[in-house]
Amino acid sequence: MAKTAMPVTIITGFLGSGKTTLLNRILTESHGERIAVIVNEFGEIGIDNQLIVGETDEEIFEMNNGCICCTVRGDLIKTLSDLYARKQEDSTEFERVVIETTGLADPAPVIQTFFADPKIQKRYYPDAVITVVDSKHIEQHLDDGQEAVEQIAFADLVLLNKTDLVSSEHLLDLEERIRKINATTRMKRTQNSELPIDEILDIRAFDLSQKLELDPLFMEPEYPYEWAGIYSLPSGEYKLVLQEGPDPSMNAVLVPVEAASPGALETAQDPAMLAFSDEENGLGTGGTLIPDGRLYRLDLEQREEWFEVKIERPGSYALFTEHRPEEFGTELWGPDSLLAPVLQREYKPDHEHDQSVTSVGLREEVPLERMRFQYWLQNLLNTKGQDIFRFKGVLNVQGMDQRVVAQGVHMISSMAKDRTWEDDEPRISEMVFIGRNLDAEELRSGLSGCRIRSEVKQL
Repeated sequence: MAKTAMPVTIITGFLGSGKTTLLNRILTESHGERIAVIVNEFGEIGIDNQLIVGETDEEIFEMNNGCICCTVRGDLIKTLSDLYARKQEDSTEFERVVIETTGLADPAPVIQTFFADPKIQKRYYPDAVITVVDSKHIEQHLDDGQEAVEQIAFADLVLLNKTDLVSSEHLLDLEERIRKINATTRMKRTQNSELPIDEILDIRAFDLSQKLELDPLFMEPEYPYEWAGIYSLPSGEYKLVLQEGPDPSMNAVLVPVEAASPGALETAQDPAMLAFSDEENGLGTGGTLIPDGRLYRLDLEQREEWFEVKIERPGSYALFTEHRPEEFGTELWGPDSLLAPVLQREYKPDHEHDQSVTSVGLREEVPLERMRFQYWLQNLLNTKGQDIFRFKGVLNVQGMDQRVVAQGVHMISSMAKDRTWEDDEPRISEMVFIGRNLDAEELRSGLSGCRIRSEVKQL
């Protein structure tokens, strides 16, 4: 390991466990170091970035494309590479990195990043994976899904947080259950994620061999695409035909490769993975795909759509698709006949996420009435709280110069004054709900009904 490599602390844990609270404690401690913070959120509206303390000089980088597993690796490589380049140019200063993952993330792809990419491995090293656990609610999530289990399984340090909400007997049972998942992890009991800084940073707890014992295939990367095929194509125009499938669109990347060989396909995998974390270029039927390595979103509005593939130079080309060909009836046609790939490969993710778990982002520009909002929120949690894993928001409340932060887990909620709104800061209320079977329109209507009375629509 190079002496110049910088330590990275990875903070993970299920929704509402106290990750952002721990991050804020790290940033406000007197440790004398500059820290670069990377926040990965699930959903179209980023709230955690707004909840991180503003009194520090740390730089905060937000990855907020909704990804919760494999695509995070491409985003992270780009962010870490950009950080290093800026440090070399003296445009930013930092001695370590702290990454806060989304509460629905499997931490494995994040950890893999520091070993799969040679440049990242030379410049950074994982110091510890810290998993924050909500002692009151974690067992429900351990029973319901695998993300919470994976977060504990890969932890070097587990913080049993919110211990004031449960009994000593409950904590002992929980510690025993965690030991069955991860026998080697350290465990600390905390309230409000409070822990001495020397028990969080520079603890050198990460052990790759332990991760490989836990999962011998740990270093096998996951990819954001499920299929790739290499075609030998003369110059000309072709048609990529898709039928109606499980999603309203499918992402694809087309790149030239040196040959129609397994080695050439393997060489193209990582550039394609990075492309899948780029901004999508939407194409409607008849739109043109070219082998430029960009990410194309193929929009499907009818039962059958076709997209033009334009090849200027004869050669071998690799097509990477988000889904397997049989899911969309994907076919590549030449002028006279159907074309078959010279070779192909499937990339099946090791795990599937619960598709019923989604996020809903809400934005309201009109000030809110505090009592009206509290009544709506309490009624919502009383009736739907079991399915609301986490909510958080920054609110513009009528008659208040300060922002109001509202957040909660299941049926437990809190509201508190935050900092004063800046003079040039838009006073907009933003909220994110994450949970199972959420009704987006019902939530949007509910928040709109909390606007000050003169702005509430008369029904």
